[in-house]
Amino acid sequence: MATGYNLIHQPCVPVRWRPGITAPETGQLPDRVGFRELLLRSHDIECLAIADAPAHAALLRILYALTARVADLTEQGPDGDWDVRRLDVLDAGRLPPDGVEAYFRDFEDRFFLFAPGGRPWMQDPRLTEQCDGAKTAGVNKLIVTRPSGNNHSWFRHDTDTAPELPTASEAFLSLLVWHYYGPSGRCSAREVNGMKSASATAGPLRTALSYHPEGDSLFETLLAGLVPPEDEVIGREDLCPWEQQELPAPDRPPRHSRGPRSRHTGRSQHALLLLPDEDGTHARDAFITWAYRGERMPREDDYLIWQTSQQGNRYPRPADAGRALWRDLDALLLQHPPAGSAHPQQPRVFRSAVQVSEDLRVRALGFDQEGQAKDTQFIDASTPAVLGYAEDNDPRTVPAVGRLRQFGEMYGRRLDRAVKSAWSAYVRDAKADGAAWTAEAGARYWPRAEAEFWARFRLLDGTGDVADGGFDPAATRRAFLHLAQEAYDAVTEPVTRTVRGAKAVSQARLDLYGTQPKTQPGTSPSPRAKTKEPTG
Repeated sequence: MATGYNLIHQPCVPVRWRPGITAPETGQLPDRVGFRELLLRSHDIECLAIADAPAHAALLRILYALTARVADLTEQGPDGDWDVRRLDVLDAGRLPPDGVEAYFRDFEDRFFLFAPGGRPWMQDPRLTEQCDGAKTAGVNKLIVTRPSGNNHSWFRHDTDTAPELPTASEAFLSLLVWHYYGPSGRCSAREVNGMKSASATAGPLRTALSYHPEGDSLFETLLAGLVPPEDEVIGREDLCPWEQQELPAPDRPPRHSRGPRSRHTGRSQHALLLLPDEDGTHARDAFITWAYRGERMPREDDYLIWQTSQQGNRYPRPADAGRALWRDLDALLLQHPPAGSAHPQQPRVFRSAVQVSEDLRVRALGFDQEGQAKDTQFIDASTPAVLGYAEDNDPRTVPAVGRLRQFGEMYGRRLDRAVKSAWSAYVRDAKADGAAWTAEAGARYWPRAEAEFWARFRLLDGTGDVADGGFDPAATRRAFLHLAQEAYDAVTEPVTRTVRGAKAVSQARLDLYGTQPKTQPGTSPSPRAKTKEPTG
């Protein structure tokens, strides 16, 4: 049996404790805990305290799978009473200790982070034979926030010749990031059954933004984040990778999910193996390569907003560091939000999360990045308590949330078009994009629009007794228009001291109102078009 760093017992997960919780003996609570203590004391923990958003999103999916197993919520059951059984766990106020202890006792040998000669957690020990030991990835490649090879520095300066070894806890979280957000493209060569390849497919969450219900404790968060299994799901068949008896065959089609647990933990396109230092407390190196050859696992996930392209292809809403979370709110609360040709679909988890609590918040976690190597920015944002306004819970009020969002976005688009038109007319170049002006206008408008959105959101009636929640479309229109006008005036003011500039700014200003100037005889029609306002 392997010995060393076991994720069940070792402090690997950063947490934030609920106010007033103290340790019985010393009063001091640890900043990190192992999986066992995390689940046993999830009711005492406020939330995970993971700085890297993609690691946070990945670990939540692992914890959902563990929660479902220890709480006996892996299938609907003969009576289809899954919702009732989840509420029974909620009423108990904590996850069942017997279930936690029994699970980790059965799978203790599968949770070793380093297991030379064994089967380390979420890793493939065959890589020592299938990959070239002289061409490992290195720890700088493993830790996504570090520069490696010829890449630019992001958060810190590191060199491949003298890397700082990551602790086991850091390596554990980075392992998760690779499984869920790993890039496509060239990787370490892996030879299987005489066939050698060095090309990997992007991870299942790469470029995507995931949305999670969040409660007042980690216990509430985990229960709210569970997705009801489909009627045909059999719990003993819906297994996580570390519960499988055999390692997957890389030269065969990838395994298909058998339910929520395997769907959210077993879709990695990358195979990794961490190599420990002599003490077994740090990772000294890593193998990183492809997991399956020639075929991508189906992109399924219940925590993403799914959209449809013009070609009819389904894809997750991408992470965008420049897009605030309030702009996605109606797509989270409405099963069929009014959001144009993309036809966004509400993440499945939000159809039942409100059963746990009406005071749940939404947390968005993701990574603004490209499909291959380029990484831009982590995204970690949260809302106030909003799930009480979910469509099934408050059908009279929640449509107002959609119209409120539409007004904010409409005047943001009009502002962008107006400053582009003003710049183009001022420089007398129809192809000028006015990037400097649009960036400044957006920086002035969107933060204030977000504050306006939440201020008006808090005024909506949540009882369901008032039609449209008391939403006032005329006042909302005036408020967002005023913000757009102020941003437009501030950005364009420097050029209004000349006749040419004043004329360009005056004419383009009409775009803020969704109108366009009449064309003169012999001139081309203006490319600006009237924007359809939200109904209401």
